[in-house]
Amino acid sequence: MKIALIGYGKMGKTIEKIAIERGHEIVSIIDIDNRDDFNGEAFKSADVAIEFTAPAVAYDNCIKAMEAGVKVVSGSTGWFHQHEAEMREKCEKEGKTLFWSSNFSLGVAIFSAVNKYLARIMDRFPGYSISMEETHHIHKLDAPSGTAITLAEGILANIGHKDKWVMGDLTTPDGTVIKGTQPKENELRIDAVRRGEVPGIHSITYDSPADTITITHDAHNRSGFALGAVLAAEFTAEHSGMLGMKDLFNF
Repeated sequence: MKIALIGYGKMGKTIEKIAIERGHEIVSIIDIDNRDDFNGEAFKSADVAIEFTAPAVAYDNCIKAMEAGVKVVSGSTGWFHQHEAEMREKCEKEGKTLFWSSNFSLGVAIFSAVNKYLARIMDRFPGYSISMEETHHIHKLDAPSGTAITLAEGILANIGHKDKWVMGDLTTPDGTVIKGTQPKENELRIDAVRRGEVPGIHSITYDSPADTITITHDAHNRSGFALGAVLAAEFTAEHSGMLGMKDLFNF
């Protein structure tokens, strides 16, 4: 399979390594200084483009790839929900293909399934308060993380007395705490921490006067995300339309 990479930071380099190990060819690499290459023949020859950049440019990157006739796998967060309706329309009415996920890790896919199952159980026990905390490296620009939002949506779909999430406290790299929203009874609070080079930790807690139940996913490095992105690209090369992790891993 021919792969184009959009974004060549730590994640892009890890994806490149795993893709080559799996026998794929990297035909184009687009970064901040060569965006004109979207119009080049090398990029257009790709079966799939894998996009990991920043919220401010991810939407434009996906549009440019689609205009070049290339299927897209995007793991950039902080932009998709704002443009989801447009992306779905392009896939359904214009024949474009986008595989988007807030997190490509197999472990997170499993964790997400466990999260939804646990929420269905806990819906019977409203005496437990629910909260979430996500921790990421200091370079991450969006808060809460896209993965935290996806996990929160999984909880809200299964907990009858909660119908929205709110941003809680943000702990900045220097330890300063920016106070967030104090949640109402119907709201799920998500706190965020930015420190060091943490790839990603997500914890969901159910707390009562009697006990506490916590589930946590702790990524050790970027390799799990990168492998998942390449698996998604392999899947996308053979499928079309608006795709996601539920299509790749049917738990």
